[in-house]
Amino acid sequence: MSHPMLFPIVLSGGAGTRLWPVSREVHPKPFMTLPDGQTLLHKTYRRALSLPGVQEVITVTNRDHYFRTKDEYMAVQSPLPASYLLEPQGRNTAPAIALAALYCQHHFGPQALMLVLPADHLITRHDAFVQAVQAATGLAQHGYLVTFGITPTAPETGYGYIQVGEPLGQGFAVRRFVEKPDAATAASYLASGGYCWNAGMFCFQAGVMLSALQTASPEVWAAASRCWEHTRAHLPPGPGMVELDAASFADMPDISIDYAVMEKAPQVAVLPCDLGWSDIGSWNALCQLVPPDDHGNRHIGDAVLVDSRDTFIQSEHHLVAAVGVHDLIIVDTADAVLVAHKDKTQDVRKVVQRLKQSGHETYRLHRTVTRPWGTYTVLEEGPRFKIKRIEVRPGASLSLQMHHHRSEHWVVVSGIAKVVNGDSERLVNTNESTYIPAGQKHRLENPGKLDLVMIEVQCGDYLGEDDIVRFDDRYGRTVQTEPGTTR
Repeated sequence: MSHPMLFPIVLSGGAGTRLWPVSREVHPKPFMTLPDGQTLLHKTYRRALSLPGVQEVITVTNRDHYFRTKDEYMAVQSPLPASYLLEPQGRNTAPAIALAALYCQHHFGPQALMLVLPADHLITRHDAFVQAVQAATGLAQHGYLVTFGITPTAPETGYGYIQVGEPLGQGFAVRRFVEKPDAATAASYLASGGYCWNAGMFCFQAGVMLSALQTASPEVWAAASRCWEHTRAHLPPGPGMVELDAASFADMPDISIDYAVMEKAPQVAVLPCDLGWSDIGSWNALCQLVPPDDHGNRHIGDAVLVDSRDTFIQSEHHLVAAVGVHDLIIVDTADAVLVAHKDKTQDVRKVVQRLKQSGHETYRLHRTVTRPWGTYTVLEEGPRFKIKRIEVRPGASLSLQMHHHRSEHWVVVSGIAKVVNGDSERLVNTNESTYIPAGQKHRLENPGKLDLVMIEVQCGDYLGEDDIVRFDDRYGRTVQTEPGTTR
């Protein structure tokens, strides 16, 4: 049996604020590691590759997440090509899908079948997923914009709903989309049997989506077309990295595909299915992935629970002990601890809002930060000093850079470092050190085959991560970027 050519579109964005302190702006939800050791993005990519007829996987993500995303994909070792549409900033799902459709139409024609998959959802019934996609492609080939409706199992108030209409073979016409309801309304939807959860997964032909977008949301269509025209002049000859034009992308409306198209277009179908689906939208959802003990307690990491019940603990570094508590979520990371009642996990986003308003870095960064060349971890900091552990992958290199306000002392703990310091270049071996004065151009490179680990001590009047001027960078970061995107 032959299968139509299929192009999965992985949407990898969003901060996952309800899963703070593990999910943060620079380490968002798709990169969270689940109890089985895999990230949500890794699972989504493998799921896309497993489908019959897949020709190329296209991922729409923020430019800052490109290298981390590419690393996740390379670990899968797929022979299929992968392309990346890199957004300079978040602009919701309508701009992302519009530009992905323009990309697919340009490369594969208006009949190209697109399957839109959020990168931060979990699906446990793979066979059912494959069957649902095959049914959806059949409807899409007849000109429908298809959305996947999840058969509801509870009166959930955190999801939007879809009311089904007339049958269309294996699917149904959409009668209407419904906003997130209150508890009583959600219970009535569940009892009626005529509603599905809106999973945010879609299937359609590229040309059909673009035609619907032009009619339903001409402002999104016009902005996407302008952005694409500026972008296509710099397209690579084949699959690869596509940087969306920053100036025109900034003019894109911030709107979801549901509002922009799906709620207005005439030929919209819903395919009810039971996929073992979860959007892992809160700590309550994530803790369900861990088997409970006899008292309903669950934990990841080192934890002791005494006279406690129905409590979840996740600890990355420390032993966490809970005595005489119940119905709590406790999440311990290197620089932040969350304690929440299970009934209030949807309000964790309010913590992130307050941190952002106050300028506290923990809304954005972890103590360990991933960079294209490796990672750095802030070990300690105080007035006029900061100590970091820096790990550089084999063959990787930091940018040629300079700092105005700080000097740096580097001590190599393991591996070998090639150091450019002003006009000189030298190798620094294990248990050796070097000094970089303020205002001096410098670069750190790992020329070896093992990881380079070093301790950096910064001294100066200002130690902010935005005190950096890049002169040359193999990762394309020579333009000054936002605070937090150091090195």
